[in-house]
Amino acid sequence: MIGPIEAFMTEDHARLDALLRASSGGDDEPYRAFRGGLLRHIAMEEKVLLPFARRERGGAPLEIAAQLRADHSRIARLLVQTPTRGSIDELCAVLARHNAIEEGSDGLYAVCDALAAEGANALVDRLRAQPAVPVAPYYDGPLVRLVK
Repeated sequence: MIGPIEAFMTEDHARLDALLRASSGGDDEPYRAFRGGLLRHIAMEEKVLLPFARRERGGAPLEIAAQLRADHSRIARLLVQTPTRGSIDELCAVLARHNAIEEGSDGLYAVCDALAAEGANALVDRLRAQPAVPVAPYYDGPLVRLVK
């Protein structure tokens, strides 16, 4: 039996996967909905679930947190550029591996359900309340990482 957090987040995975499959490889409506939805989904994990898990574990991050954040960074870089068939194929590959880390009995969502216990529905309410992420225009120039 899966908990409310995993049910909510995996349902969102399925919705996003359907939008990505419907994308033609250009800047079409399904891709725009996918792009905004995926950025919001990442925000739910980065701003709600990962900090929640860390707090509940006495300040210790989940073992999978670093991998999830690295994947989120890679996904965000792919979403910056104008979509092509190649970038959509790469997103599919990254998301297949990434979603497997989040779903299932040992995944992020099940761990958060267990940590939240009776408070899992309240955490789902926080996830639902996560606002949309502002989406910038596509950028196809060089990506530069600024280091301070």
